[in-house]
Parts: sequence; structure tokens; C-alpha cells
Amino acid sequence: MLSRCGCRLLHVLGLSFPLLTRRPLFLCPHRLMRPKVVFVLGGPGAGKGTQCARIVEKYGYTHLSAGELLRDERKNPDSQYGELIEKYIKDGKIVPVEITISLLRREMDQTMAANAQKNKFLIDGFPRNQDNLQGWNKTMDGKADVSFVLFFDCNNEVMKIFTCLHGLQTADGELLEKK
Repeated sequence: MLSRCGCRLLHVLGLSFPLLTRRPLFLCPHRLMRPKVVFVLGGPGAGKGTQCARIVEKYGYTHLSAGELLRDERKNPDSQYGELIEKYIKDGKIVPVEITISLLRREMDQTMAANAQKNKFLIDGFPRNQDNLQGWNKTMDGKADVSFVLFFDCNNEVMKIFTCLHGLQTADGELLEKK
């Protein structure tokens, strides 16, 4: 049986297939589009959030913060990953790439399912290392197009001032060094 989405598309195209019993994936518009991704990297206080907000407003991208998705998942009592994420974050370690990618992918899929025109994403704070990048390439190859990387270069002194002002580290800069 065709979904409403598929039936509307067939109707618009002037086609009808009364004997179709399975819905082909290509009939839903959100499945036609692959996400277009821009990785946004830089330390705390480098301006990632400020510039992402401007890009979202001017160019219609959707901003996904890997750290925010992980924190939200950690707080979710029904999450299968919550306790594991908590342990990694508490220990100052990078969460396994498979978990981070699954959260990013779920968010992109939900966004595009809700609005097929929303297929441009700024992914803030990912990849954080070579393992993350290799995991992304292995998992998302052919499923998303990475357009480019925005890298905000900022020296440690500026980042320390920012994180101190925003209460994100101890006076000796401990949290900044863990990242």
C-alpha cells in the first residue's frame, strides 16, 4: 500500500499503480534528498555558536550541536545510551563515534521527514578526531554530502577567558584542557 506521500506524488506525476503493494523508498520527498553537511569546528569561545546562528538565519541551515545532542540523550531516562554517555562525559573522554553518529543521523532524518526542504545541516563539534572522521566516512558514505569544514581558530588565552566568563571551567583551566 502506498503512503499518502507516495500517492500524492504519483497523482502529481499523473501516474497510478493500483497493483503496487510495497511503497518504493523513492516516493517520499524527504528520502530523495541527502543531507548536505557542513562541519563546524573550533574551541570554546571561538565563535561557533554565534556564526552558526547567523548562518541559520541567513541561509536556512539547521544547526546540530553534537555536544547538545549527547547531553540531551544523557538526560533522557528512556535512552539506551544515557548511562554510557554519562560515563564518557564524566571521565572527559570522547563518546564512541557510533553513538554520536546515530544521534546526528536520527536528528537529520527527523528534520528532513518533517520538512523535505530542510536538508542543510551545520554540525557543530563533530568530528573531534581522526577516529570520528573515519567513523563518519564509513557510516555515512553515500548517505550525506559533506560540503566543507568551517574551522574557527582561536588562541588558548581567548578560549580561557571565554570559558571562565561563562563558568565552563575551573580557575586553572582544567575543563578546557580535557576538551
